[in-house]
Amino acid sequence: MIEIDGSYMEGGGQIIRTAIALSAITGKSCRIENIRHNRPNPGLQPQHLAAVKSVARLCGTEVAANVGDTSLVFKPNKIKGGRYDIDIGTAGAISLVLQSLILPSIHAEHPTTLEIKGGTHVKWSPSMDYMQQIFCYYMKKLGLDITFSIEQHGFYPRGGGVIKAKISPGNPKPLELVTRGNLVGYDATSIASGDLQKAQVAERQLKRIEKAFQLSKRNIAYFQAASPGSAVHVSAVYENCVLGASSIGERGKSAEKVGEEAANELKSDIDSGACFDRHMSDQILPFLAFAKNDSRIKVAEITGHVRTNIWVIEKFLPVKFEIDDVEKIITVHTQN
Repeated sequence: MIEIDGSYMEGGGQIIRTAIALSAITGKSCRIENIRHNRPNPGLQPQHLAAVKSVARLCGTEVAANVGDTSLVFKPNKIKGGRYDIDIGTAGAISLVLQSLILPSIHAEHPTTLEIKGGTHVKWSPSMDYMQQIFCYYMKKLGLDITFSIEQHGFYPRGGGVIKAKISPGNPKPLELVTRGNLVGYDATSIASGDLQKAQVAERQLKRIEKAFQLSKRNIAYFQAASPGSAVHVSAVYENCVLGASSIGERGKSAEKVGEEAANELKSDIDSGACFDRHMSDQILPFLAFAKNDSRIKVAEITGHVRTNIWVIEKFLPVKFEIDDVEKIITVHTQN
């Protein structure tokens, strides 16, 4: 039984998502204590519980866990694949539930098809635009076949968003990615719920992005949603990589501020010289840990999420991560 202290470093939901996914793949049971111990609302929240229960279904086991629990034990069986419908029940982030499911799904016997209901564009989590444009890009680089479609947009607090995903079994390739190559262009997507169209929220978000970047591709769209909301995503596309940043609208935040936040974040990651933005830097690591050979990547920032993910991964797998804090290069030494 692998023991995990859920209060380690940031002590967030990422520890749960990574640990449960790795437990399912390796067949090693784990116990997580002090879940989200340092957070204002400690314990499992609906999106964490949805992730845990979904991975349990994927590998044919059950887990005794409820919202608010500060500990859980996960005992996996064989990963099967198949079709799964998941309802987070709130505007909990669909992307965070996906993060738990994708890694074990590529190790399943058969393809996995998912339909997940919840929030598609939620604060403190990757937007589904980010997942489609950045995450899927890197999955393809790893040689993995993963596709998403947004069927219905969902914002806080009611959610109501729906996505469909298909994940085929596969083995991640190693990556050597420390230089970007030439800039290809900047792309942006700005969306809002239909009740914000009169105020031209999506146009105003994009206009602020265009003050910072000369866009090669631009997309503005309005959708019907259970709660009013908006979001913007901007990508910098290079020959060898792509960087992305998103921002979510909320009450009291102007459309211009939403656009400015995304533009400033992307500018900062571009200035770092990285091939992986601050969010992808930690999300890519569990996949590289399963590659047959070593990987070497240049990231925007050695975040707490990066260090936390490394800490969890090394508990489950015979891999070693080497961090160059000056150059912000992470080397993954695998022994697969």
